[in-house]
Amino acid sequence: MVTRTATVDDLDAIMALERTSFPTDAWSPAMMREELASPHGWYVVVEETGRLVGYAGLRAVRGARDADIQTIAIAEAARGRGRGRALLTALLEEAVRREVHDVFLEVRADNPTAQELYLSEGFAEVGRRPRYYQPDDVDAIVMRLDLRGWSARRAEAADGAAPRAAESDRSHGIGSEASTDPRPVHSSESVTSSASGKGWC
Repeated sequence: MVTRTATVDDLDAIMALERTSFPTDAWSPAMMREELASPHGWYVVVEETGRLVGYAGLRAVRGARDADIQTIAIAEAARGRGRGRALLTALLEEAVRREVHDVFLEVRADNPTAQELYLSEGFAEVGRRPRYYQPDDVDAIVMRLDLRGWSARRAEAADGAAPRAAESDRSHGIGSEASTDPRPVHSSESVTSSASGKGWC
């Protein structure tokens, strides 16, 4: 699995997955191209054996304290293996780099898998938009994440993992010379857009 920053060259592959994932409210190629080219956006894709199986996007205006998860989509055959969480993590890490304080998203009320993913990362429901998704007539759940709190929790978890890893090494006779990598392991699933708010994990 390869995760990398998306470019306009990925447009055709992204649109193929976009239409499959969101048949009733897919973005147009022009809208997606604008997202990929925008200095305020940051998109990432996941590839397996050279085939694009997922993408996700963040909108974070430089200097702003708020950001929006625009969309997350994973090919149906690739769901349930952590791709969505990995993509979400990548977007949140980029938001941290841009010094964002709060991240918002909209998720379909009929997508419990995506809701569970967001809740597990610390997002909380802050409102609803009745009948937001058309023509499906589905409500949008608006969620917010305190990004500084999320980042602090990850740092604490990483700091706590290092001593445990060192202790495990000692128990196997490696001793105090063993090195450990305190960086968290990333993994991921599906989601939203300020233009249409959506996502599938």
